[in-house]
Formats: sequence, structure tokens, C-alpha cells
Amino acid sequence: MRKKAVRLTACVLTGVLSTGMLPSGAAAAPTAGVTSYTTNIMTSSSLPTAGVSLAFTECMVNSEGNAVMAKALPEVTENETPVVKSEYADIAVAQVDNYVNVRSEPSEEGEILGKLYNNSAATVVETSGDWYKITSGSVTGYVKSEFVVVGNEELSKSVGRRVATVNTETLKVRKEATTESGILVLVPGGDELTVIDESVEGWVGVSVGEDQGYVSADYVVLSTVYTYAESKEEEEARLKKEEEERQAAAAAAEAAKKKKNKKSSSSSSSGAKSEKTYSAPSGSNGQAVANYACQFVGNPYVYGGTSLTNGADCSGFVMSVYGQFGISLPHSSYSMRSVGYGVSTSEMQPGDIICYSGHVAIYVGNNTIVHASNERTGIKYTSPANYTRILAVRRIF
Repeated sequence: MRKKAVRLTACVLTGVLSTGMLPSGAAAAPTAGVTSYTTNIMTSSSLPTAGVSLAFTECMVNSEGNAVMAKALPEVTENETPVVKSEYADIAVAQVDNYVNVRSEPSEEGEILGKLYNNSAATVVETSGDWYKITSGSVTGYVKSEFVVVGNEELSKSVGRRVATVNTETLKVRKEATTESGILVLVPGGDELTVIDESVEGWVGVSVGEDQGYVSADYVVLSTVYTYAESKEEEEARLKKEEEERQAAAAAAEAAKKKKNKKSSSSSSSGAKSEKTYSAPSGSNGQAVANYACQFVGNPYVYGGTSLTNGADCSGFVMSVYGQFGISLPHSSYSMRSVGYGVSTSEMQPGDIICYSGHVAIYVGNNTIVHASNERTGIKYTSPANYTRILAVRRIF
């Protein structure tokens, strides 16, 4: 909004004022011979509006010591008062049971270009009757206005996620916002951490598994992440990929089962008995993965480690457990958000990979996870599974 200042007309008086008879508030007249001086008298009867700045009134003094009030010279300035638009003003959030179709035109007859799923976000480009033209991800089209909520800051914040992306090789997450504070955990470059506090200058509060700490703002890039619409082509590609991964997982599980059956069941009786024995992976489903993973509870957490017995970090633990079933996974909690195929939190089953901010775990059932938590606690159980925000649930088997 542009707010224009009011311009005042300069006042001109032709009368002669004798020395000492200047208007109330004026400075005393100077001595004879002084040709001019200024007062702070405003000669206009109208008060300036906000944004107007007045110069002092200029008075002239004649050679006889009499003052002549010449004119008031308002100095008019024009202020720009921009209206700050909320970053959520044009955000549309789908509020539906499953999804709303994004169409090529504002009509039920329009071609379906993609789907905007519940709690997914879009940016409103324009309004056409009871339709909104939106852009979301790679999809631009029209949705019926009754299926989305626009400009609701609270809702937009609840479905979005403020993230800090690590832009250094290894980032230290500290207990407090100071370099003197102890280190909670190390996070590899490229990982995304959920932001929980931005009030401390130079630091960002983040969530990492069961811990909450601070990272230097110099080593992260902040952004807000939403779930966006999925185009028809993207949906087809996703479904194809998920089916291929299901088949690959089934084949790997069968291969692991055959390999296990070929091994001798006998063990050497010589030598000292080990302190703790572990069962070999048995089965080829999520429950088998969960059962196998649970026997390593109590073993240590080691950053960068992949040993189920001598120490692993969160992604190293999940990677190594699944590796025993012939499944190759990346050693990165962030990358694990895209392995296998996604399922909802209401459909979690034993063996599913649960992804959090900078952390990953294996669901074992009964609202419980097993994970390499941190150096203090090592590999442990945690319940409930949603002790902190779940970002993704990925299923391999």
C-alpha cells in the first residue's frame, strides 16, 4: 500500500509586525541590520498528516527592526509504507480424506494433472470462481476451493517443517548454544535436521533423535519444507519403483534364506565360550528383521560405525541389520527416507524403517523401536515410536 503525504500550501502574510509582536512561540526579533531569521511557527491552520515534515517559518526583518512574516515552507516528504505480506498468505493446504485432483482448467471436466494429498501444500496463483489456480511441486493447475484452506498460518506451520540442511562435512550438535558446550552427536553433511529454535543469534536449535541441541548457523542452510502435489507421471514412476523394490527385496530375502540353509549348523567346540552369542538371521520378512535387530540391544553406539557388536551409529545399525538379509542400504539417515516404499504411521509393521530428524530406527511392534541412539545409551529400545516427529516410514519387505 502506498501512503502519500499531504502537501500544505505555503502561507504568505503581507502585514508588518513590529519587533516584539511576533506570533506566539516565535523567537525574539533580532537587532536592526539583521536581514532574516527563522522561527518554529507553523503558519498553516491545518496540521500535517503522518508523513509530512515542515521546515521552519522564514521571517524577514527590515532595516527599522520590524519583522515581516514571509511564508511557511513545509518540507513535504513522500513515505513508502509497504504492507508486509505474510509468507503464509498464499499457501493453500489440502484438507481432504485422501487427495484432491489438480485439473488443467477450473472445471470438473478438466484433465487430471496430478494429486494434492491431504496436508500437502501449494501456492495460490489466482482465483477463478470457486477454483484456485495453484502451483505445487512440478504441478500447476486448478483445485476446487472447498478442498483447501488458504492463508491459515497455524495450519501451514503445522504441515510444514523448518529444516536445517548441513553444509559441512561433519556437524557438531552441542548441548547448549556455545562452542564451550559438550557435543551430543555428530551429523554428516547433507543431512536435514528439524529446527526447534531460532531465537539464539548465530545458533539453531535442532532435534536429533532423542536429543535436542544447537548447531552453528554458519554450517546449515535454513528452509521450510512442505509435501507437494504429485503429477501423474511422478505417481506412475513411484509405483513402478516401489514394485521393483518389493521384487528385489523378496529375491534378496530368498537368496539369504538359501545361503543360510547351506551353512553348517555345527559350531566349533574348541576355544573359550563367547560372552554373548547371536542368532543368525532367520526368515524373510519384516518380523524376522525386527527379531534379529533386537538381540543387539545393549551394544555400543559409535559414530560412523557399522558393527552390530562393537559399535554402530543409527544408520550404520539399520544398514548392517538389513545387510544380513541381503539388502543393501545407504549409510545415511537422510538417504534412508527414500529406500523401499513409504507407508503411513498408522500402518507401521515390525521391520519398517522409521526416519526422524537426523536419525533412523527399526520398528519392532507394540509402538516400540530399536535403534543406535547415542553414545550415552548405545543400542536400545524406545517407546512410543513417535516420541518425536516421524518424517517417513519406509518398508523393505
